[in-house]
Amino acid sequence: MISEFIDIIEQELLKGLRIESVDPHDPIEVQFLPKPWKLVGAGNYAAVLSHPDFNGLVVKVYAPGRAGLEEEVEVYRRLGKHPAYSECYHAGSPYLILRRLSGITLYNCVLRGVPIPRQVIEDIDSALDFARSKGLNPHDVHGKNVMLKDGRGVVVDVSDFLKAEPCFMWDDLKKAYGRFYSPVFIGRVKVPEWMLTAVRKGYRYFKRS
Repeated sequence: MISEFIDIIEQELLKGLRIESVDPHDPIEVQFLPKPWKLVGAGNYAAVLSHPDFNGLVVKVYAPGRAGLEEEVEVYRRLGKHPAYSECYHAGSPYLILRRLSGITLYNCVLRGVPIPRQVIEDIDSALDFARSKGLNPHDVHGKNVMLKDGRGVVVDVSDFLKAEPCFMWDDLKKAYGRFYSPVFIGRVKVPEWMLTAVRKGYRYFKRS
C-alpha cells in the first residue's frame, strides 16, 4: 500500500499541487489541489492531504522554501509507536507519509461547542512528558495542534520538537482551561471564529512584546 501511495503522490499529486507560505506565522495557502485529494489541514510549514483510496494514511507536503522535513523525520524516529502520536512511514521530497490521526482539534471543539474532557488535557501532558524522555522539546503545542479522539487526547504536529528554545503555549492553554473552561457549561457554547482569531493574534503579540 505504501509503495502505491508513493507512486500516486509523486506521479499525480506533486505535479499538480500548488502551495505557498505567504507568512511564516500563518498557515500556508493551498492554491490548487488535484482531484480527488482532500485538504486535511494546513500548518505554517506544510499542508496535510488525504486520498480516498488510502484510508488511514495522509501525506504532509512542505511548502517551497520551508525547512524542517528532516527534523520532523528525526522526531518521529525518536517517538516510535505511541498512542498519542502519528507515525512516519516514508520520507520523500518534499513530503512525509504519516499515519492518519482522526478526531477534532481543541480549537474546533471550542468553535463548535464540543466539550473537552479533562482526560484529554492529562493525555496530552503525558504524551509531552514522553517526548521529553526521548530528548525532545515539545514546541508549538496549541489548540490547533492537539485533538480530541474518542475521549482521549492526541498530538497532531511534532514538527518543532527539536527546537531548543522554551515554549509555553501548552502551559498557557492549560492555565486557561483550568481557570475559565468548564466542559459542562462553556464547553457547550459555540465561540465565534473571529473571537478565537483575535485571541490567537493577541496572544502572539503579547508573547512577542
